[in-house]
Amino acid sequence: MTQDLNEDLQTPPMNRKVRLGEIDSATDRTIEISEEERETIMALLDLKDLGGLSFVYRLRQGTGKKVLLTGHLQADVVQTCVVTLEPVPARIGVPVEAEFLPMEKIAALQKRAEDPSQAGEIDWPEAIEGDEIDLGPLVYETLATSLDPYPKKAEADFKWSDSEQSGETPKNNPFSVLKGLKSS
Repeated sequence: MTQDLNEDLQTPPMNRKVRLGEIDSATDRTIEISEEERETIMALLDLKDLGGLSFVYRLRQGTGKKVLLTGHLQADVVQTCVVTLEPVPARIGVPVEAEFLPMEKIAALQKRAEDPSQAGEIDWPEAIEGDEIDLGPLVYETLATSLDPYPKKAEADFKWSDSEQSGETPKNNPFSVLKGLKSS
């Protein structure tokens, strides 16, 4: 049974719809977020701060109703250190390339992906819905996947006890307990 492609999608934290008739391949455009979008994105991505998020992009029409995007996402983020729980600032700058296809072509790709004889990795395109594309989810997903999954301050270190710092082996570590079991 084929699932509806939109069935599992949640409402994205931002929308930036572009009508296909308004695409100008000679012009760079910029997306910046509102304060409300900033707060929502910070909450969703567990960020302490998000500043200067901008997405500069260019669209061009391809063959077969395809739309191609090239762009660059830039943001200043502050995450929480996984060791010390202190703020960890970072600058994100990533190039972005995406392809947009009509929903019927994406459905055909999904059928091909379900066919075992067509096994392989498919680079999934974004959807053209009606006569427009939405760049908001692409911007959000690019930011989300560009974040460090385990942010750590440069000087932070995992230290389980004071004896580790002095080079001694702690007496209650798992290996000393196993050694005690072996000698019994």
